[in-house]
Amino acid sequence: MNRAQYNERVAIALTYYEKAGIVLTDEEKARIEVADFGLGVVENVGLQLLTYINTDRVCAKEMVLTPYQTCPEHKHVPTAGMAGKEETFRCRFGKVYLYVAGEGSADAIGARMPATDVTYFHEVVLLPGEQYTIMPETWHWFQAGEDGAVISEFSTKSTDETDVFTDKRIVRSPEIEE
Repeated sequence: MNRAQYNERVAIALTYYEKAGIVLTDEEKARIEVADFGLGVVENVGLQLLTYINTDRVCAKEMVLTPYQTCPEHKHVPTAGMAGKEETFRCRFGKVYLYVAGEGSADAIGARMPATDVTYFHEVVLLPGEQYTIMPETWHWFQAGEDGAVISEFSTKSTDETDVFTDKRIVRSPEIEE
């Protein structure tokens, strides 16, 4: 991803935060991250996020997914002597299709099949004000509906750099070409 693409995704994220009524300081706006997962198709596989706080005990983030944008299937594993991350997603705007282990099949999901490997199809649909908690080491992936989505994440310490992905092509940290 080049710098212009990165900046464009940040600008798009800002419009979604406004739609959700989330007020950010200039300093927070400057810290918005874009994850393209190394696939070069950030509009389809990726997400935009802002981490408010990440201490040894808690983490709080705001995530933006544009229409049908997918965060690929992954799990949060034990890192540096800590259990994997426990996280609660709360939908603030739009619709979120969340997939975890359980009953479900690929041909019966509301989301579009992503351009990444996925294996779990138990569907949880989150609308504004609804939330769902994902326990450590739980495989999951999620996608925004047709209007995009804003998701607040409340969790234990985030160590996303050690996440394990089903699709071995995934790279968590973005590389930005200047």
